[in-house]
Amino acid sequence: MANYNRVFLLGNLTADPETRDLPSGGVVTDLRLAVNRTYRNREGELTEEVSFIDCTAYGRTAEIARDYLKKGQPSFVEGRLHQDRWETNAGDKRSKLKVVVERLVLLPRRTEGAAPSEPADTESFPTETEPPAASDF
Repeated sequence: MANYNRVFLLGNLTADPETRDLPSGGVVTDLRLAVNRTYRNREGELTEEVSFIDCTAYGRTAEIARDYLKKGQPSFVEGRLHQDRWETNAGDKRSKLKVVVERLVLLPRRTEGAAPSEPADTESFPTETEPPAASDF
């Protein structure tokens, strides 16, 4: 049977990215996205559901997230699901799903009074990060 593990998320950061250095010299950045879903419930009332999703970026993508993302900024994340598993000191087994970021698109920030279709931020920054092509080496 074929498998496919791909996640696309568009949401807002709930906190500034948290970056740490690896002993190997690499960089890891953790992000937390809030993704909203609006729907009508059985009574016909408009209801909003918010999901908070933990994401982890590595390498150059982690550096760009660290340097350009801030709390509240909208971001588009593409990646794959990964299940972390660990055992507590008491011997209980735990697990948690997160998204490993493979592509990150930085979106313009909205400022007070700006129309949704207007780019609100003129700051220059890269719009995408992707691993280099094999021909780039």
